[in-house]
Amino acid sequence: MKMLLIPGSGAGGNIWQYQTRFFPDAEGVSLPGHPDGTTKNSIPEYVAWLRGYIREKGYKDIILGGHSLGGGIAQLYALTYPDELKGLILIGTGVRLRVRPDTLTMMRGMIGNDSNWRKYMESTPQPDDPILLSIREMRHKIGPAVMLSDLLCCDRFDIMDRIQEIKIPTFIIVGTDDIMTPVKYAQYLQSKISGSKLVVIEGATHSVATEKPDEVNRAIREWRGTL
Repeated sequence: MKMLLIPGSGAGGNIWQYQTRFFPDAEGVSLPGHPDGTTKNSIPEYVAWLRGYIREKGYKDIILGGHSLGGGIAQLYALTYPDELKGLILIGTGVRLRVRPDTLTMMRGMIGNDSNWRKYMESTPQPDDPILLSIREMRHKIGPAVMLSDLLCCDRFDIMDRIQEIKIPTFIIVGTDDIMTPVKYAQYLQSKISGSKLVVIEGATHSVATEKPDEVNRAIREWRGTL
């Protein structure tokens, strides 16, 4: 099987380095415009792009995973092309991904202002892990305009009336301290996707896959063993 992992807003495929180093068949996918190419304007457009990418690569027997925005893309892909997937991994995401208006306003104010964007990116302590440092550098390169575009894609996403149509094996992961896509979002996913499994990672926030990579990787490996 091939495991494709789709990043969240404003991130590149390198955000999955902890997972791609652990799983030999895993690939972190960089969406168009992140940073190369042109961004898409909606999650359905990203789904169409991803299908073309998968066909171009000739991938089969795919486990599709995604974080936040990437989780929305993964869900809609599973609804649109269910026969092409063997499994689904949803990390820190939901069936609706509304974004606070003040967050959108703040991001608009950073476009064209590299100093403010850099301050925003460095609002957390400087990472001493080379992987985390490379992730931060990529996010800085991708920039606030792409981040805003991604957040707007999230804000328009809503498949609440369709989520129960997903029938493929699904694994759901969330951190206990995720305030962007809280535990109740993951619990809703589990309640609507028949046979799905939910793991809640203690002490992790929205960036659960980079904060608690060992726990996340072990949980994914155990779930994959059931496929």
